This record gives sequence, C-alpha cells and structure tokens, in this order.
Amino acid sequence: MRVAPPIVLTEEEHKTLRELAKSRTTSVRLARRAQMVLRAAMGESNEAIAEAIGVGRVQVGRWRERYAKGGLAAIKQDRPRGGRPSRANAAEIVRLITQTTPKGATHWSTRRLAAQVGVSDTTVLRIWRAHGLKPHLVKSFKVSRDPLFVERLEDIVGLYLNPPEHALVLCCDEKNQVQALDRTQPGLPIKKGRAGTMTHDYKRHGTTTLFAALSMLDGQVIGQCQKRHRHTKWLAFLRQIDRETPKDKELHLICDNYATHKHPKVQAWLAKHPRFHMHFTPTSASWLNMVERFFRDITTERLRRGVFRSVSELTTAITEYITVHNENPKPFIWTAKAGDILQKVIRANRRLSSKQNEALH
Repeated sequence: MRVAPPIVLTEEEHKTLRELAKSRTTSVRLARRAQMVLRAAMGESNEAIAEAIGVGRVQVGRWRERYAKGGLAAIKQDRPRGGRPSRANAAEIVRLITQTTPKGATHWSTRRLAAQVGVSDTTVLRIWRAHGLKPHLVKSFKVSRDPLFVERLEDIVGLYLNPPEHALVLCCDEKNQVQALDRTQPGLPIKKGRAGTMTHDYKRHGTTTLFAALSMLDGQVIGQCQKRHRHTKWLAFLRQIDRETPKDKELHLICDNYATHKHPKVQAWLAKHPRFHMHFTPTSASWLNMVERFFRDITTERLRRGVFRSVSELTTAITEYITVHNENPKPFIWTAKAGDILQKVIRANRRLSSKQNEALH
C-alpha cells in the first residue's frame, strides 16, 4: 500500500503557511494548498483532508507530495501543462504590425492579423500587449520648421524658468469659433449603472472668440469674449490687460504668430506702451504657450458638455468659469528645459527626414 509522505514543518514554515491559508489577497488555489499542507502536518489522512476542504483525495496527495519534495516553492506555481505547442511567431507578428499594412486598410486588427499568420486573435492581442503595441491608436503631431525655433524656444522657456524681476509673464491667445451649441433633445442625468446622455446632433446659435491671458505667477486669467477675431479686438484686449495689471510692472506677453498680433496699428500701440514686451512662439509650436492648458480645462469642464441656446448664454458661462477659476487660481508649473526639448525636436526631424528619403527612393 502506498503511504502518504509525512510533513514536518518548522516554526517559520508553519507561520508562513498559516498566513497564506488565511490571506484575503493571495489566490484561492494557493490558500487551499496551504490548508492541505497544514492539515497533513497535523497527521490527518488524505481522505480526511479532502473531505474537510472539499477537494479530491488525489489532489490532496499530489500537493502533499510536492511540498514534501520541494517545500513552499513547489506549491506556489503549477507545473507546465501539456497540449499543442503554440504556432505563434511573436517576432513575425511584431514585424508585420510595425513594418507593414494590410491590403486595402491603413492598419492591422487582431482578427485580420490572426488570419494572416494562422493563430487566434487572442494570441495576437497577447503579443501586442507584451510588446506595448496599440495599432488602433494614432497621435497627431507637427514638428516646427521655424528657422528661429531655437532662439524663440530659449526665449520662452527662459521666461518660464527664470522670469524677470518686477515683471509679469502673461501667456496670451485666442480660442476661436467657440460655438453656442444646443442639443436637439434633452439629455438624461447620470445614475447608478448608466452614464449621462447627450444627443450627437445639435443646433448652432452662433460663435464667440475668447481672448485670454494666463499669469504664470499665480494662475490668474484675464478674459474677454468678442464676436470677431480682428486686430481691433486684440487691441481692446491689450487695453484690458493694461487696466487690470499693476502699472509699476513690466509685462512680458507670450503669443503666437497670428497676423492680428503684428498688425501695424498694434505695433503703434505697443510703441506707446513700452512696458509691454512681446515674445512669439515658433510656428507650429502652440504647445509652448501655457494658456493652451487653460483652454483645455475650460473645454473639458465647461464647454464640451454645455448646452447654450444663444451666444449670450455662452459668454455668460465663459465669464462665470473664469470668475470661479480666479477665486482659487493655481499656477501651471513649467519644468522642461530648452535643451531637452531641442534634443527631442532634433530626433524627430531626423526620423522625418529618413522617412522622407525612404519614400523618395
């Protein structure tokens, strides 16, 4: 007759197994195996252990024997199971997804690639996850070709990291064509088990343009809504900035290269107000202007889900948002150094150049 191997535990092993058996974070299988070993160490038979825990006698004998031979490590992990070996070639799947496209489509799907290589779509998905591949996603970008990129980059980042004394740094821009959208049907509120709803179609009731200046010192925002985006409106906004900022402070305004910012009448007004100093971002580099961060917040928090039946309702909502923001403002902190940004742009330009050369040849 086959005799079950005896289990003798040290005090440390007994403590570890008891913790595993009572743990709520470990797997159920490991906790059950720990219980088997503990009962076996107490001298119980396989039949008694199986009946007490609710498993088969053969299973109890298996884990008792494995613990007797290999200790705790032997019951923590299952042995490799048999079955048909995988036909998946991970290297080939990665090559296809990164270097090719399917016929008649722009990118691979799991099912299309699975049919191509002769494996299941779950196998393809598992390989994609292991290599961090997400072919269903795409990110937009634009590398600046401004010949003055380096000078403008260092100028603006220098203002962020080392602002001049006795001066205010204001990030200024316009959010154009903000639409007053009214939904065709009322949405349903959020409730347990259901997200809030909103119709995909809408009615347009006009647009407005938000002029905003974000202070890098304390996060305060100076805002103004105008019907149009003209140099006269930009001048009106500059006058508002002049009124609402301390007269003894120099003002450094960071703007993009839009034509209204460089209009001759604007230049003439700036010449009469020498405390205004203009700093222009490189072309195709609006991400350098920190007011874009504020525009993102107002879009996601107030405008995207808003319902506005007129332009006046829209401008009231924008004004209210700026007022609430200014009651407890928090400055945005710029941390990236100009040299680090420049190296990333250089690498991006090299990759783009190599891709263009490959396309030409």
